[in-house]
Amino acid sequence: MATTTTPQKEEKKIISPIDNQKNIENHKKIATHLETAAKHHQEAAKHHEADNHDKAAASTVKAQGHLALASEAQKEDVKTHATKG
Repeated sequence: MATTTTPQKEEKKIISPIDNQKNIENHKKIATHLETAAKHHQEAAKHHEADNHDKAAASTVKAQGHLALASEAQKEDVKTHATKG
């Protein structure tokens, strides 16, 4: 005999317009930093191809900085979602 489960309705979370705007801006900030990090990694690869390893290193450091900024913003986002969930 097969058992079936009844899907439960998820309660829709109510978020204030101010908090929602903060969430939107934070996600955009994360995306911008990740896009910038990717750009610097692409530059680093091109510099390595041209045997310009000093410039590649500089681009890598810039990429790492943007990854760190994105990571910090993501941590804040997780805290926000954890406290509202």
